[in-house]
Amino acid sequence: MNKRQLVLLLCLVAIGSVLANARDNGRNDQENYRHVLLISVDGLHALDVANYVQSHPQSTMAQLANRGITYTNARTPRNSDSFPGLLALITGGSPVSHGFFYDVSYDRKIFDPNNVTCTLPAGNMMVFDESIDLYDAQGNDLNAIDPTKLPNYIDRWGHCSRLYPHAALRTNTIFEVVKADGGRTAWADKHPAYDLVNGPSGKGVDDLFTPEITTNSLDATHSVVCTVLNDQLKVTAILNEINGLTHDGKTWVGVPEVFGMNFQGVSVGQKLSSDNSDGSCTADMQFTGQAGGYTDGLGTPTAVLQYALDQTDAALGSMVSALKAHNLYNSTLIVLTAKHGQSPINPARVNKPGHFADLVSGLPDGQSNPNAIAITSAANCATGSCGFVNDDDIALIWLADQTLDSSAADYINTNAVPLFAEEVMAGNELTLQFNDPTKDSRTPDIIVQPMYGTIYTKSSAKNAEHGGFAFSDTNVGLILSAPGLKASVIKAPVTTAQVAPTILQALKLDPNSLNSVNAEQTPVLPETGLGNGR
Repeated sequence: MNKRQLVLLLCLVAIGSVLANARDNGRNDQENYRHVLLISVDGLHALDVANYVQSHPQSTMAQLANRGITYTNARTPRNSDSFPGLLALITGGSPVSHGFFYDVSYDRKIFDPNNVTCTLPAGNMMVFDESIDLYDAQGNDLNAIDPTKLPNYIDRWGHCSRLYPHAALRTNTIFEVVKADGGRTAWADKHPAYDLVNGPSGKGVDDLFTPEITTNSLDATHSVVCTVLNDQLKVTAILNEINGLTHDGKTWVGVPEVFGMNFQGVSVGQKLSSDNSDGSCTADMQFTGQAGGYTDGLGTPTAVLQYALDQTDAALGSMVSALKAHNLYNSTLIVLTAKHGQSPINPARVNKPGHFADLVSGLPDGQSNPNAIAITSAANCATGSCGFVNDDDIALIWLADQTLDSSAADYINTNAVPLFAEEVMAGNELTLQFNDPTKDSRTPDIIVQPMYGTIYTKSSAKNAEHGGFAFSDTNVGLILSAPGLKASVIKAPVTTAQVAPTILQALKLDPNSLNSVNAEQTPVLPETGLGNGR
């Protein structure tokens, strides 16, 4: 080989190296996603996204929107509580397939935590919130689940066992699919009960971080500042994971293929009627006594909510900066969305008449009508097979005597005005969207959607809630941001359940590996260039 040929060969090698590096660090198409960062800004409406991007054109949220697809008509699959909201994102399904209507619900096949022999009759509340946390002798929350607080169930071997949240899930998750393919997974959320995301295997998430936001010593949700500080614990975990470390920054494990977290700041900023009203957040000197939420029906945020939005956007910015610093930004699909919205947006529509069963009891025949008694008895049932009522801006009713479902629904409809009932679902109307409650132990017998703005409480702490079917409960922000995605706005209806198959498709995994995607025929999101996932 002569000198000229050698020089030419070296040039070709150098060019090849540069092109290879460009392909790895400067990807510009959807064929090369190596990672997915899934972010839920709980409470974030599509309207919040539109308003924030317009008023903050240099924000991280605007940057993500300018580098991807914004779905302005994204809705949660009806139920908008945190559990079904998150499960939509990670399973591709609704309560029809994953089996959760709320983090506190009812199951006709489980038993009270104290019923350690699973002695019949079955039926009990299924409680998966902060109340199941484990504390040490000094009263410190250990950010773990206390198994003695869990309900019992008869497992597949016929044993009476503790029902962990992950074991109660009826379908698999994106974390389990990615892990089965050899990928690493991580998630951070607000309660240890988010063991749920491990999926039925109990092992779907390699690195689960759940710093409790509501402890016996400090309920951070009383203050937007303390909530943001709790969020920052999870943000630090994400930054460590982007660095290839475990959430605590102690061990090198590599960057997860799928990872993410939830933000609570915006949700709390929307709810608070008086920030830090009990003075428990000593870090909050700025907003104490101020109301959160919105100043009008157009979604103009109060100072409390604006703080939460700005802090969340700054945290997102730190993640983007870290991805760029590690040459991961162009190989990472970022999904920015929300488990749920919040209702109402318009502060003039807030109506807190009291708990649903109390309103029923206060009707002229509320103490004598059999249907009224069936509802109030279920609400007053603390444990056992006597039904349950859970309410905030929805009422879910499990009756002890299921033969009363039609008559009880008729009774509610007859008294719709004093009960502030907008829609009453039972019988065929309910089974058109959910499983038959006479065959599915988790499905409520009756679901009541109240009039817009109604929250079934008299609590003065919060002026907004989530869990129901109202538009501001279910219409959430959704942005897919990545190289190769042209900035665009899609106004066609989509659901947040479509996020799960889209994530798998982006990672070149089969969306049909998700049981809920098969059961509910959930397609990938449109206009991504990723195919239809079918």
